[in-house]
Amino acid sequence: MPPPMFRLEQNYPNPFNPSTTIRFALPRRSHVSLTVFDMLGQEVATLVSGEVVAGYHEVRFDASGLATGVYFYRLQAGDFVEVKRLMCLK
Repeated sequence: MPPPMFRLEQNYPNPFNPSTTIRFALPRRSHVSLTVFDMLGQEVATLVSGEVVAGYHEVRFDASGLATGVYFYRLQAGDFVEVKRLMCLK
């Protein structure tokens, strides 16, 4: 049974080095964009881009090439948009 609503969960572990897991839920099949941005708003990674089936999903983010700092990840699925913060420690 699909989840009742769209949801973006906090990544774990957080802070992380060098990788972390991001979970999200979709109540229906949706075009999904899951991206990571730096403090200046520049996109540093695209984790998901395309059609995703309804259900619970998990994506691993490897930040080996990024500097220590605070980043933001954004899930966009149809009209739903949510942003959360993550911290990379080296």
